[in-house]
Amino acid sequence: MFRSDGERTPGFKLALAILVGLVLAIPLFSVWLLVYDRQTQSEEATASITAGWGGAQAIAGPVLVIPYRATATETVVENGQSVTRSRDVLRELTLAPEAVQLTTEVRPQVRKRSIYEAVVYDAHVIGAARFAFPPDLSRTGVEPAQMDMGRAELRFGLSDPRGLGANPQVIADGRPLRLQPGGGSNGGRGFFAWIDTVGLTDKPIAVDFTFDFRGNQALSLAPQAGDTRWTVRSAWPSPSFGGDFLPSDRQVSEKGFNAVYRIGNLALGRSLVSTGDAGSSNLVERVSPPTRVAAASDDTGSAQTAQVSLIQPVDPYSQVNRATKYGFLFIGFTFLALLMFDVIGGVRVSAVEYLLMGAALVLFFILLLAFAEVIGFTPAYVVASAAIAGLNTAYSAAVLGSWRRAAFIGGLLVGLYAVLYILLSLEAFSLLIGALLLFAALAGVMYGTRRIDWGARRGAVEA
Repeated sequence: MFRSDGERTPGFKLALAILVGLVLAIPLFSVWLLVYDRQTQSEEATASITAGWGGAQAIAGPVLVIPYRATATETVVENGQSVTRSRDVLRELTLAPEAVQLTTEVRPQVRKRSIYEAVVYDAHVIGAARFAFPPDLSRTGVEPAQMDMGRAELRFGLSDPRGLGANPQVIADGRPLRLQPGGGSNGGRGFFAWIDTVGLTDKPIAVDFTFDFRGNQALSLAPQAGDTRWTVRSAWPSPSFGGDFLPSDRQVSEKGFNAVYRIGNLALGRSLVSTGDAGSSNLVERVSPPTRVAAASDDTGSAQTAQVSLIQPVDPYSQVNRATKYGFLFIGFTFLALLMFDVIGGVRVSAVEYLLMGAALVLFFILLLAFAEVIGFTPAYVVASAAIAGLNTAYSAAVLGSWRRAAFIGGLLVGLYAVLYILLSLEAFSLLIGALLLFAALAGVMYGTRRIDWGARRGAVEA
């Protein structure tokens, strides 16, 4: 691997560059951990900003819940004989509306604390629902005579009642209803009202309602009706539509968005009428981030939802994390250029010089993260890349003994940073562009080193 005068062979120089690159994997991995740690701190800061405001909200309802008497039979063994007993039990019939029209106006705002920020919103809901018993009610096994129409409850679900406004209003057939806290007399999240449903078997009941609530980041609706029409409007320019249903019509612009959902109970896969034990009909029972609604009418325990999220268009942590994954690409291309100057150009590059220039390349990602938290990703990218490209260009001028050679290193770094920014911007084509870039680099190296004997002395190489 060495000449008698101590000169290193090309193969040894290649092995040295690879070894230093592997050593730099340790600080590069530490940068990944740093990004994760800062992202965790950002999420904790966001949670503290939105504390007390209201979480990611899920709304559901309204539904009518009517108690009824039923007969339950059970068979027990007494003294070696089977005995069948009957007893009266209290159960609940849940009636979803035939049609619901909802309009939700979402008014967002950005709240900041230090370098962190969170998106919160105030929402105003206006809706109308129509309830009627289906003609085939007897198929459920419940007769009108069994139901206690005077003790019916009109239930509305809200996943985080802390955000509920002060004066919700519900009007049934022109009569205002007195509202109670909770998702029903048996508990739950939201609010409800006692309602007299005597006569519901003869004519429908029209319910109008309006209420305000606060939340952050996301808003979901768990549709219950035979025909649900939900219109969502907001001045937020960057919505994300998710959940189990997408809007049938939507317009998104810099001034905000308008989305219209149209959902039928056939798409939900359940009937408008369901029955269950008393206490099992909580409209909203539990929520797990971002919003997961549990509905009594869904046997699986979780309702299907339509969700709108108010997202930040640029997440600096995810972009820095993606950029860090290309760290080996930067180190590899820079070391490759130094190796070519060493092997072909006759300029000796020591392991320490490889290490220092590689450390500067790793420092780029730390600078990018630090500046991105303060001034945003794109300005931070320009500042960090200019600083590192300038630093390595100046240092390589001393290492390579020529500003002309250093200009090649600087141009290489500027090109790499430009390509990386394109890779981050065009996420769908990042693999294709990266693969083509590596192919071009490998082809160039193979062409430039096609006559090199990697185990020969320098004199043999130059010959």
